[in-house]
Amino acid sequence: MQILDGKETSRLIKQEITEEIAALREKGAKVPHLVAVLVGNNGASITYVDAKVAACEKVGMKSTLVKLSDTISEDELLQKVKELNEDDDVDGFIVQLPLPKHINEKKVTEAIAPAKDVDGFHPWNIGKMMLNLPTFLPATPYGILQLIERYNIETTGKHCVVVGRSSIVGSPIANLMSRNSYPGNSTVTLTHSRTVNLAEITRTADILIVALGKPEFITGDMVKEGVVIVDVGITRKPDKSKKSGYKLYGDVNFEQVKDKAAFITPVPGGVGPMTIVSLLKNTILAAKGK
Repeated sequence: MQILDGKETSRLIKQEITEEIAALREKGAKVPHLVAVLVGNNGASITYVDAKVAACEKVGMKSTLVKLSDTISEDELLQKVKELNEDDDVDGFIVQLPLPKHINEKKVTEAIAPAKDVDGFHPWNIGKMMLNLPTFLPATPYGILQLIERYNIETTGKHCVVVGRSSIVGSPIANLMSRNSYPGNSTVTLTHSRTVNLAEITRTADILIVALGKPEFITGDMVKEGVVIVDVGITRKPDKSKKSGYKLYGDVNFEQVKDKAAFITPVPGGVGPMTIVSLLKNTILAAKGK
């Protein structure tokens, strides 16, 4: 078993980004600027946004955090999105999900200018991805592709099983793994919570990508020898023995599958750090596109 170390891989990519931004500064070119919009006080969202801002600072990229109350109206949030769309100094921005229940997430996502949608969630960018046209790839699937590529994992002709069909991870990674390029050229089966005989399907996977949001859902009897496992899930559970007060769990039971897997991502330290560097790379792409 070899660990797919997202933490180390992201560190190497950050070094490359740091050098790229330093070169822009030397030329007197504009430094890419990422804005993160945080609505409310969701603990996980705060952690994610803080990590994104810190990553920007580490590589020398300009970043701005916009904190808004969870009582903000949908119209007020849409106005803020409009302001960011029109601000020439902002190359890309994200509105951290989830949003308060009184705000329509789809409406907010669709209000973001496609050229600044560095999360890759806008229907315009999703459509271009489906047609294999140059665009911003959703950050987590993009991070998975980079991890697979950096570890030289063979994907051509392999059976890739994706568990979870969300528009953020499952559906886009299924599309990307089937495209005619590397990483890709896999035969992909997209499964979900309603799939019948799921374990029979996952046992046929050469590459298993799990993004279901159910801790330790994939057990040892659900995978075959030599499988490559990418665990996207991350769930917090209270744990008094931890300094943080909680422990993080993936969607895969690591202890049960590790001896069967050829490669596997840990949780934490696997896909998460790769998602953040993908966001940085998308922001640079947005700045170059201008």
